[in-house]
Amino acid sequence: MPDPPRTVLRMDDQAEDGVTTATAPLVDSFGRVHSDLRISLTDRCSLRCTYCMPEQGNVWLSRDSILTSDEVVAVARVAADAGVTKVRLTGGEPLLRADLADLVRGIAALRSDGRPLEVTLTTNGIGLADRIDELVAAGLSRLNISIDSVRRDRFTALTKRDRLADVLAGIRAAAASGLRPLKLNAVAMRDVNDDELVDLVQLALDVDAEMRFIEQMPLDVGHAWDRSTMLTRDEILSALRARWDLTPVPGRGGSPAERWWLDGGPRTVGVIASVTAPFCGTCNRLRLTADGQLRSCLFGHDELSVIEALRGSSDSSQRDAGVDAVLRACVAGKRAGHGIDDLSFVQPTRGMNAIGG
Repeated sequence: MPDPPRTVLRMDDQAEDGVTTATAPLVDSFGRVHSDLRISLTDRCSLRCTYCMPEQGNVWLSRDSILTSDEVVAVARVAADAGVTKVRLTGGEPLLRADLADLVRGIAALRSDGRPLEVTLTTNGIGLADRIDELVAAGLSRLNISIDSVRRDRFTALTKRDRLADVLAGIRAAAASGLRPLKLNAVAMRDVNDDELVDLVQLALDVDAEMRFIEQMPLDVGHAWDRSTMLTRDEILSALRARWDLTPVPGRGGSPAERWWLDGGPRTVGVIASVTAPFCGTCNRLRLTADGQLRSCLFGHDELSVIEALRGSSDSSQRDAGVDAVLRACVAGKRAGHGIDDLSFVQPTRGMNAIGG
């Protein structure tokens, strides 16, 4: 079945007389309150992970379509007024943005209900060692670093780049920075890195981090995802139980990761099982792509553009009211779940690198 066209909806100004409802929370029709905004800063990346994008032939977003740092901060400010308390900066690879520290500083200065926003970053770690100090000084709260293998040959085959040493340098720099909790992410893949799960957890333990394994999701540019070859949550846990006793950590809330104590604690491991154990019922996340499209679901097709609201008027109050209207329309249209198990499910046209994690 061919992909349905990506729906990019245009929003007219829905605020009456310029009045915004920014003090009201972002609540969807299922009662889910949205407090987490994930902002992709670029679709470009310094790696070419096989489950994400091809090594060559990628079509990148045009540079003039990418939101500026001021525009990103403007959306974050309106979202904070509407109750968003955490902003995660993603990509592609966000460290490729030269203005990343300015973005962190601008967002960290915002307040939601009188409290500073939590600003987090998801990165592959390449170049992090050289920039960690400026990011911490700018107000970065936490870090997630992706690493799918601790074996150089395998890492190179998986990412098409011989950069494992750079990633490990970034992890060590993050560990030395004192930012906690520090989380390492790995996509668990059958016959690729399924024999390294224990080694990856041990790496996390060695740097005072939590390892989180992610089920491979249908978000690759080439649409080659095959559920039958995916390593499942239960298989991941079975492999870990061969080394540690696992006890569930209570109080998951809206977190995407289920967590377990290792041998009774205090160290933990997490699993994000979006496919076999979806957590849509507690999802509190919205996503903003690097080119200004709001998405209510990682696996959805519908998008609402904030570009017109951001660039259509020089009046700040009118601009903010327009962004607020788009945020609320996006939340209002959110579905109950991602529908991966539905026979009619079709992968998003955009790949993960263009949506943001």
